[in-house]
Amino acid sequence: MLKDGEKGAVLQRDKETFAIAPHFPCGVATPDQLRRIADVAEKYDAAAIKITSAARIAIVGIKEESIDQVWNDLEIKPGHAVGLCVRSIKACPGTTFCRRGQQDSLKMGMALDGRYHGVEFPSKTKLAASGCNNQCAENCIKDLSLVGKKKGWTVMAGGKGTAKPRLADIVIEDLNDDEAIEMVDKIMDYYRENGKKHERIGKLIDRIGLDAFKNDVLAGFTPSAG
Repeated sequence: MLKDGEKGAVLQRDKETFAIAPHFPCGVATPDQLRRIADVAEKYDAAAIKITSAARIAIVGIKEESIDQVWNDLEIKPGHAVGLCVRSIKACPGTTFCRRGQQDSLKMGMALDGRYHGVEFPSKTKLAASGCNNQCAENCIKDLSLVGKKKGWTVMAGGKGTAKPRLADIVIEDLNDDEAIEMVDKIMDYYRENGKKHERIGKLIDRIGLDAFKNDVLAGFTPSAG
């Protein structure tokens, strides 16, 4: 029997079949990919196709012996849904599609996806990018996220939506695109070096204190004047 996450498969409630979640960066898919999802689900008699809360498309009820061929037929990489790693990055439409967008959250979400999706850290880690202060990517409960505002990006850290939820703290505001990515990199490097195993970023902040966390990650960082 496969372990959870092996071959991109997650064991289901029946203890016999698996769900798989192909990786669609920031939830963006092509018509051809969606047709393949439907064809594969029918071909292998899947129990359901589920749009997940993380903007993934899960094919549920796949037999273990079919998993390798399912991935071959899909020709899409697996999404990382389990383990101590960065999960699928969540992003709203931003200025690409939404009339409310203040910043290009899809561009930034794709950048974060390319840098961090599947990368191992002390605990599971959820990233997001929202193009306006409505925060449709649920920034307030993400470990690290970007919120687009008129003057630039706000960086938030420490959120989680578990049984003991924690709202994210604002780390810094009014950053341009390059500065926002630089700050994300600094925070992720700091988390990798200082986080304990299974300790989310919010737990790290609570352990050392928000002021200490901000002082450490902002040290040496000099954003533009705006």
